[in-house]
Amino acid sequence: MIKSSHLESPSAQFNRSLATLIDHSRLKSFPNSLVEFLSELCHFDTALMVTYKKSFKPIIIYPTDPGDISITLHNYINKYFVLDPLFNAIQAQEIATISRLSEIAPDSFESTEYYQSCYKNFDLTEEISLVTQLNQQVTCALTLGRKSTLGPVTRAELQRLQSIAPVISSLIRQFWLSQSQEYVKYEKSDSAMKEALKTFASGVLTRREQEITALILQGHSSKAIAGMLNISPGTVKVHRKNIHTRLNTSTQSEIFNLFLTHLNELENQGAQ
Repeated sequence: MIKSSHLESPSAQFNRSLATLIDHSRLKSFPNSLVEFLSELCHFDTALMVTYKKSFKPIIIYPTDPGDISITLHNYINKYFVLDPLFNAIQAQEIATISRLSEIAPDSFESTEYYQSCYKNFDLTEEISLVTQLNQQVTCALTLGRKSTLGPVTRAELQRLQSIAPVISSLIRQFWLSQSQEYVKYEKSDSAMKEALKTFASGVLTRREQEITALILQGHSSKAIAGMLNISPGTVKVHRKNIHTRLNTSTQSEIFNLFLTHLNELENQGAQ
């Protein structure tokens, strides 16, 4: 009689972990099980699972414990997400299933006031996101964050995530089919945020200047904006100078503060 070894092979351990994850795919415990499963494939310090839906604020799926939701994350969900590279890449449908922040962030992202006043507080040096289209309106983004102690994601880690991504996306869709009603009841309109970007400085700036201001707030440089709008970098610089003159500002930080004031006014109007 042949005795089996008490030690499982790496592939057997992986299959066992995957089977456990599949067992949880239609249960409320799935997000926790998913994060635990991914920790066997890739090192990360933080995990965030969020759904984005047109005309609504993002909904947090993971972390599941409200005590794990930091002030920075709360501010992101309620105000700043409209300026976030991941959100805007999803909105523009310009994102791969697996992507790194460095691949989707605007070229001047780290110089934005959003980065300095919000994103920087997450204390992350790397983000890897797995994006799953749940239906025509809802997209799920699972983001794994790494701090400086872990260093950049390795090629082997990225390959493992890319290999398992179709399976993970399928399981996330199964989870959403069975559990979405537990989350959609928390939906809140994001109309004030989107309206803020559209109407900021309306009547003071021209439409083109408003468009450029929104791109500046998101972190695009003059060169990048020129390419996006098919105009010359010199024309963008003239527009930027005019924007500061019309708004009586001299820095991006001052424009950002004016934008937040405008956003708060819209939210207050909506609450009345």
